[in-house]
Amino acid sequence: MPLYDVVFMVKKGVDKRSVVELMSRLGQRVYATRGVITDVKSFGHVNLAYPIKKRDGRHNEAQMLQMTMMVKTSFREQLSYLNQDERLLRWLIVKSRGDEWLRGPSVA
Repeated sequence: MPLYDVVFMVKKGVDKRSVVELMSRLGQRVYATRGVITDVKSFGHVNLAYPIKKRDGRHNEAQMLQMTMMVKTSFREQLSYLNQDERLLRWLIVKSRGDEWLRGPSVA
């Protein structure tokens, strides 16, 4: 199973309980597909480079979170429910390259 990072930008005014509920719901989906969560990080409140316009106005700040997980490649399609969540400004899933790219090309 490949390693994925899911990064969330949550609206500034969302309380911690809602953020925890959002992350735990994703975690339950990961475990339901026999995946493993390897890391969860919070980057706190950050100022955005540009305002993000949503139905409830423009947002200049966000809470940033990252969840690293090992899941099957088909798991990505199951994340479409995040598009409907009003608490999120943006979310992104990235397949992790590991640390092999740091070492450069291998010399044989």
